Amino acid sequence: MNDDINKQLAKLKQALAEQKAEVEALKAAQPKPKPEFKPMSDAEWRDRVHQMRERQANTWMPPDAIRDLVNGEPKGFMQGVVHDNRAPNHPGMIPSSQQPSAVRAPQPSATPGYVDPRPLSNPPGTGPGSPADKIVDEFDRRDRAELKRKLGE
Repeated sequence: MNDDINKQLAKLKQALAEQKAEVEALKAAQPKPKPEFKPMSDAEWRDRVHQMRERQANTWMPPDAIRDLVNGEPKGFMQGVVHDNRAPNHPGMIPSSQQPSAVRAPQPSATPGYVDPRPLSNPPGTGPGSPADKIVDEFDRRDRAELKRKLGE
């Protein structure tokens, strides 16, 4: 009887050792949890934000739509824009051959920018006796009548 108990005990110990080894193997196979906070330098943070913005910028418009927009530009339009940007923009840079010759500038007045003021008046169609004035008078009469009724006069 003692031999049977020893055999069962040996089997249980062996099964326990196998299970312990199996649990250790499973624990080793599990990834370690990452810490939530990892300090990073300013340069790393700027690089990370830049990458996020680049990904976002690349998702706004599909490449074929951009290609269609570029192909839709009339021939030579951008060359004209660039030329206009580089063109002279004040009279000192315009060559004398392109200066207007027969155009005379108006003489400056003694009071530059002064204009005689217009007299104040009602807008057209709103003077005394106009339809708009009659409508306002009628609503005033009705409001006064309603106020008298509410006050019990």
